[in-house]
Amino acid sequence: MINCIKARRSIREYTPEPVTDEQIQTMLEAAMAAPSASNIQPWEFIVVRDATLRQQLAQVHPWSGMAADAPVVFVVCGRPSDSHHWVEDCSAATQNLLLAATALGLGGVWVAMYPRNQCEDHVRAILRLPETWRPLCLVPVGHPAETKAARTQYDAQRVHYDAL
Repeated sequence: MINCIKARRSIREYTPEPVTDEQIQTMLEAAMAAPSASNIQPWEFIVVRDATLRQQLAQVHPWSGMAADAPVVFVVCGRPSDSHHWVEDCSAATQNLLLAATALGLGGVWVAMYPRNQCEDHVRAILRLPETWRPLCLVPVGHPAETKAARTQYDAQRVHYDAL
């Protein structure tokens, strides 16, 4: 488990090999296994495979370009009307999704949309999302076409016991 966590890296280049339905299902199951405040689960997931839609998502901002080349893009959305903790809950789900991708030999990257209203509105328009949903992030996923070494960014100077 700890090796999978250390192996998870932001992967922005993908081979053309498709991501299978089974892999998508496994990643979504992992995402929805995340904790949420009062177990409200205020999340919705849009699975984008359509090349035209992925190309449009790639235009959301300068750091979303890899969405065009990823075989699949997950759009993680929250329902703020259901929970004041939707950001935290959807973030936990996103991390689980990314860890599951790594465990499956896939790579992905978190591309933030929230709290940029212009980015959120762009995604909402492309995917015809309800106004009550907030797109937290895009997660392009595919078979890695780049290799990054496992690592930790542990910094003992940022660890404090009991009090400062």
